[in-house]
Amino acid sequence: MENDNSTVVKEFILLGLTQSRDIQLLVFVLVLIFYLIILPGNFLIILTIRSDPGLTAPLYFFLGNLAFLDASYSFIVAPRMLVDFVSEKKIISYRGCITQLFFLHFLGGGEGLLLVVMAFDRYVAICQPLHYSTVMNPRVCYALLLALWLGGFIHSIIQVALILRLPFCGPNQLDNFFCDVPQVIKLACTDTFVVELLMVFNSGLMTLLCFLGLLASYAVILCRVHGSSSEGKSKAVSTCTTHIIVIFLMFGPGIFIYTRPFRAFPADKVVSLFHTVIFPLLNPVIYTLRNQEVKASMRRLFNQHIA
Repeated sequence: MENDNSTVVKEFILLGLTQSRDIQLLVFVLVLIFYLIILPGNFLIILTIRSDPGLTAPLYFFLGNLAFLDASYSFIVAPRMLVDFVSEKKIISYRGCITQLFFLHFLGGGEGLLLVVMAFDRYVAICQPLHYSTVMNPRVCYALLLALWLGGFIHSIIQVALILRLPFCGPNQLDNFFCDVPQVIKLACTDTFVVELLMVFNSGLMTLLCFLGLLASYAVILCRVHGSSSEGKSKAVSTCTTHIIVIFLMFGPGIFIYTRPFRAFPADKVVSLFHTVIFPLLNPVIYTLRNQEVKASMRRLFNQHIA
């Protein structure tokens, strides 16, 4: 068959997470539980921040957007994964696969950049408190928000553009439970070495640089507050610790998947499950349990509705 740029494959068969019915049932129950926590948890954060006039600081503005991204991100993989668990044939169309891949990297890239913005916000708040209100004014916050959405879009559209140029003439079995770059590229009917390098540069290098930059920024903040005796020291350390936990949990799987050549490893599916399904749960859990202002606001909101 001639390897031109026309796409012959019209659909892909997803091999799923595992072939064991017992493990599939267990994972189905766990994913369903996670999903039923993710959506209400993130929407509760958004509702709380929008309804409480006391939560107007840039931190809560960005936290509300982070919850929105997490809720949106959870729609990409989890619902279809739950349906596929109870389906005999797990089939996704070529266009559906490209669409899933686009939104996966669009929202994921935007969320990674949002964490960078939140690190910058904490740096200004803790290290330059006298200039905080001037630097992080509403216009700057909205500009940063627009920039991270645009950055996520550019990152994702590059991924999709490179995939669309590849010919797919068979086989059409994806060894995963969703469409992502490493698995899709391996099915192309051409040499993909250059494309893989471009993908690693686009996803892997960006993920690694964001990760190292975030760690460096929070290290500077922690060093700055370490010698301080101010009342806000413990709060600053707690906030930075929370953000560092999120950074490791979000960027760790991304670095594992995207900073190496696209070769299959036994842990790939487990890491992908954590990255696409479990991670969106961490935002409401970590930020709600560790942020006293958000918890207090949620209690007031709850009391108002039951009064």
